[in-house]
Amino acid sequence: MVEIVESSLSLGEGDAARTLTVAQRLGGSPGIFWLGGFRSDMAGSKAMALDAFGADNGLAVTRFDYSGHGVSGGDFDLGTISRWLEETIAVFALTKGPQIVVGSSMGGWLALLLARHLLTLGTPLQGLVLIAPAVDMTSELMLPGFTPEERRSLKDHGYVDQPSQYSDTPYRITNALIEDGDNHRLLGGVIETGCPITILQGGKDPDVPQAHAIKLSTHLLHDPVTMTLVPDGDHRLSRPEDLVRLTEAVRRLIVA
Repeated sequence: MVEIVESSLSLGEGDAARTLTVAQRLGGSPGIFWLGGFRSDMAGSKAMALDAFGADNGLAVTRFDYSGHGVSGGDFDLGTISRWLEETIAVFALTKGPQIVVGSSMGGWLALLLARHLLTLGTPLQGLVLIAPAVDMTSELMLPGFTPEERRSLKDHGYVDQPSQYSDTPYRITNALIEDGDNHRLLGGVIETGCPITILQGGKDPDVPQAHAIKLSTHLLHDPVTMTLVPDGDHRLSRPEDLVRLTEAVRRLIVA
């Protein structure tokens, strides 16, 4: 089995300087490129299932932690979609050959933004797998749920701390993250990717409702889209049967 090669990638200068940790499994094409969710890391069950799938099938796999996430450097509170997209594009440049990008939650939004960027360069992806894609999450999923008190905190203090079922400590959501998200909104116009797309969506997802995934699919007009609704699935979709669905979705795109 090919060992995983870990490397560091430095980006930005001054206050924007940060160092990312990247893990790459060498292998054949198409490679698998993982994009995790908000406050997640590259050692989660879905990421590791993809790494194991790559190892078993001789495929390259690239994983990394955004700044402020996992083992990468940087301040999470300085994170924005612009910042994490810049990191995504920089790490993607380390890959070789056709790639299948798998994005979970916020990673689904970043995956679509990456696909759009690559399409303008004339180098479209081989495929996309989007797990509970939180497209436009700052304006569509976060801000509408804020209480009046949280909106005041966002305005007066520049952030709001929200409890999360996924962490013992609250998630800090900054005004900078919310405002920057408007620069990357995708819903409201046709979304071009230039590749086939698979959406995996839990029917009992409290964070990204299935209606949001359906709304996204109505904006994907020119690319083939397959949407699988898992009726009893939650947001993470990381049960053993969910991981099988994930790897099978990737397998189908290998020969697409």
